Amino acid sequence: MFTFGGNARVFLATGSTDLRGGFNRLHALIAHEFGGQPLNGDLYVFANRRRDLLKIFFYDAGGLWLCTKRLETGTYRWPAPGARLVTLTPTELQLLVSGLDLTATRPRAWWTPPPAPGAAATPAATTPPPATPGNLAAAR
Repeated sequence: MFTFGGNARVFLATGSTDLRGGFNRLHALIAHEFGGQPLNGDLYVFANRRRDLLKIFFYDAGGLWLCTKRLETGTYRWPAPGARLVTLTPTELQLLVSGLDLTATRPRAWWTPPPAPGAAATPAATTPPPATPGNLAAAR
């Protein structure tokens, strides 16, 4: 499992991309056709015409990465050509690579406690206490 920096953005190239090239071709595509900065740590995701091959291009302090995933069966659900790039969250990228159709999923609304006066804006974890014989009996 790869993790990316908290400020890394994910850009998905709509339509199909000729993925026969490697680092240099995708670097040029990002810089010249999309107007992006290939060396700033953002992730760029590309798919072939058959939608069974993904390439993710990104840069970290050690150099360029080009990750490839080919499906043995099936295809990825990919946006039709329109806007040249679509912005995704890292979570959406993980779902896409895992084979989920992002158009058929939606985030669920859930309750989060409001921050207490004077407390940090991030709420504390709401993990229930571990089960012990005392609170198991109280729950019955």
